[in-house]
Amino acid sequence: MDWQFAATAFATALTIIDPIGMIPLTLTTTQNLSPSRRGRVVDQAIMVAALVMLGMGVLGPAVLRYLGITLPAFTIAGGILLFLIAMDMLFARPTGARRTAEEEREGQETENPAVFPLAIPMIAGPGTIATVLLLANLAHGSPVKIGTVFLAYAAALAITWGCMRGAAHYLHRIGNTGIHVVTRLLGIILAALAVQFVINGLVQTPLLTH
Repeated sequence: MDWQFAATAFATALTIIDPIGMIPLTLTTTQNLSPSRRGRVVDQAIMVAALVMLGMGVLGPAVLRYLGITLPAFTIAGGILLFLIAMDMLFARPTGARRTAEEEREGQETENPAVFPLAIPMIAGPGTIATVLLLANLAHGSPVKIGTVFLAYAAALAITWGCMRGAAHYLHRIGNTGIHVVTRLLGIILAALAVQFVINGLVQTPLLTH
């Protein structure tokens, strides 16, 4: 097993989904629901997000090949997008790459927020989809690496499910300040990963290697 690839996959999955950051978002979106109803909504949201990620992981690389998008180009673009998300995490700004203000308002008004906005775009947003595609491409068809990506996002979703299910309890225990601290730490890690992706993409670019 490529342990460096595994570490990158798990770190990327955890930082981009940001399970801790989903705690206040879950409470805000489901504030009018009963605890039992909130639990069912969380279950549905995780299932939908998992299906979206799985679908993009399976079909995404073929779509990129059809469009003629090279791995270095996508690596650089994905790195830039992740860096922008990391900056929003570091400065505690709501990132448009996960949700817009209008989407958040609509999510609060809808009767069942499981699919929108919890699953999409809060969990499986553009940033998450980009990292799934990026890691799937970096796997180069290796069954072990593809399995590693699958396990990384399955683990991240499992942790996210636990955080969302116990959102009220965790928010009471660690408070908004604790959540912001963890989110900022994850933002630093994500920023470093994003820069590394850009560097890797530049190194792999044919015009820059000759």
